Amino acid sequence: MPLDARTLSLHLEHLNPEQLAAVTLPDRHALILAGAGSGKTRVLTTRIAWLIQGGRVTPSGVLAVTFTNKAAREMHTRLAAMLPLDLRGMWIGTFHGLANRLLRAHHREAGLPQSFQILDSQDQLAVVKRLARSLDLDEDRFPPRELQAFINARKEEGLRAGALGNRDELARRQADFFAAYDAQCQKEGVVDFAELLLRSYELLGRNEILRGHYASRFRHILVDEFQDTNRLQYRWLKCFAGPESRLFAVGDDDQSIYAFRGAHTGNMADFEREFSVGNVIRLEQNYRSQGHILGAANALISNNRKRLGKNLWTASGEGDPLRVYEAQSDADEARFMVAEIEALARAGQRLGAIALLYRSNAQSRVIEHALFSAQLPYRVYGGLRFFERAEVKHALAYLRLAANPDDDNAFLRVVNFPPRGIGARSLEQLREAAASGGTSLYAATAAIAGRAAPALAALRAALQALHAEVHALALPETVGHVIARSGLIEHYRREREGADRVENLEELVNAAAAFAEEEGDAGLETGAGDADMAPVSPLDAFLAHAALEAGEHQAGEGQEALQLMTVHSAKGLEFDAVFLSGLEEGLFPHEQSVLEKDGIEEERRLAYVAITRARERLTLSFAQTRMLHGQTRYNLPSRFLDELPSERLKWLTPRFAETRRAAVAAASAWRHPPRRDPAFPSAAGLPGGFRIGQNVKHAKFGAGVILDAEGQGEDARVQVNFGRQGVKWLALSVAKLEAA
Repeated sequence: MPLDARTLSLHLEHLNPEQLAAVTLPDRHALILAGAGSGKTRVLTTRIAWLIQGGRVTPSGVLAVTFTNKAAREMHTRLAAMLPLDLRGMWIGTFHGLANRLLRAHHREAGLPQSFQILDSQDQLAVVKRLARSLDLDEDRFPPRELQAFINARKEEGLRAGALGNRDELARRQADFFAAYDAQCQKEGVVDFAELLLRSYELLGRNEILRGHYASRFRHILVDEFQDTNRLQYRWLKCFAGPESRLFAVGDDDQSIYAFRGAHTGNMADFEREFSVGNVIRLEQNYRSQGHILGAANALISNNRKRLGKNLWTASGEGDPLRVYEAQSDADEARFMVAEIEALARAGQRLGAIALLYRSNAQSRVIEHALFSAQLPYRVYGGLRFFERAEVKHALAYLRLAANPDDDNAFLRVVNFPPRGIGARSLEQLREAAASGGTSLYAATAAIAGRAAPALAALRAALQALHAEVHALALPETVGHVIARSGLIEHYRREREGADRVENLEELVNAAAAFAEEEGDAGLETGAGDADMAPVSPLDAFLAHAALEAGEHQAGEGQEALQLMTVHSAKGLEFDAVFLSGLEEGLFPHEQSVLEKDGIEEERRLAYVAITRARERLTLSFAQTRMLHGQTRYNLPSRFLDELPSERLKWLTPRFAETRRAAVAAASAWRHPPRRDPAFPSAAGLPGGFRIGQNVKHAKFGAGVILDAEGQGEDARVQVNFGRQGVKWLALSVAKLEAA
């Protein structure tokens, strides 16, 4: 079938000059700095279509990497609309999804069973806990969540246990546990998320023939959200880049906000240097926000030193200035936001197009209370998602056992659920039998005698039957059959509030049917129609899909509702109206950021992301006092407010206007080199030789910083910020204050 050149031409006509330049770049490495709302998805998909339409590459020669399955599906849908071709041979997906695809195709070379299963975060934690107990590790000294984080962090650095230096006993014990964990996962035939990427990277690294095959196959490698890649992801990408390959990286260093997850902004500079990138195109025209919002965002982010530089602009007009509210307390701030949201709703604004953002989850309690009191429907974005609900995870465990009865983690989840009289002592015997025989828990059930033996035998027989029966069924029938045989529906129907859980189990069958239909049409993850892919059973593919989807942020369905979320969760979203709360020193920017290298710059990027979520209306707020961690905090306005142009702000609290100058001056003294107050022409003018900006200690309040001063001689007093103890005025003649 000929390519639809006319359709593609129409898409090119709608690009602005910078977008068109990026789409039609000659075959060379390129870095596209795509600002917020600048149409980067359009550029990526149109670039792929342009390459294929011009005969520069076939669909099977394209590797496109995104960070979410939603983005991958959107790219595939857009391409299908532009190119009437079979695109199933094209590799479009997330890092983890594509790593899974590679390992499925070459499971033998990777040392994995063909039906290996993927552990989501909760399943991985269960493995860690189980292994820690078997090794008699002290949970107080080695908390399972910390062991899990340690393992994932080392894997994301590309390290195995054997490569870790054993500097002390703690490091040695962690490394030993890491090695034992890897061995346990290998025995069970399971991999965690971090293992997907590391195992596929190691496979390509040691197998030159395989690496050469993919390097020659993928002529064009396109990467979205490049600023969010970690070091291992960048090294993984480079494995696919052969002499004839071209890397097209799209990202925005100003929106790099995931350093805590290992994102390495330096990958952008490394890419420029290592690939001799001569083409850096800036997409600066914004199609989302109005002028005042973009002007404020540009002014704020310009204070960051380490950036590649760009300036967003819009053709849609200036719009309204940013509204700023100074509250007396966090409760006052919440009441103000609720009243504003109610007014917007009365004016016809959809609640679903309004977002209320906060820096810390601890802020949400007071906000939710105010919303509940006002009977305003709201939804905490990123809450419990479908594949993470307990009843769904139970059903998935039965499905995993139907695919692979030796999956110990899945076995332990359902061995006594629904309850079948198998207690802790019986499970301990089962673990001992499995350990002594070197077998899985499922296999060890045959060796158990005693009171639990009949129940274990019945479970073993049921799993054997499921394993045999599912091979003859279509995927939706398989899921329905396993759920029906598991006893879960009968169990939940007996519960007082089990109707919703039963509906979720029924919806899992619908999910399987939808997956089967989409997989037949798109082939996004399993590689249907791909010559490099070994056949994968529909059940294995669906289980991989469920594990990968478990990490996605899925908006709930139903009632129109206000969206509550952290600023981190808001990345990639946009709303007509945005409320950004808690703009206070110590909260936003977070107090921890002062102690971290480049911490303030990352916090500023986070504020930039928050501002650029708004299309038409942006309201900023902060509170003079706030309850956090059980204490009342006395706050200074965030430095980020100082960095916004005054002509783009509209203050809503004139009664506080006279305190604003003093607050800004005090904050400036705290954050910048010491100034000299006119009342004190020299440092000697303060009793005790104190000066503005000096670090001090107080017997009761602890460490602090002198912010301001007033008076002379015995009447002199200083304003000191004591962090969580608040800001206090102290008379120097009586205060027990000393230099820190």
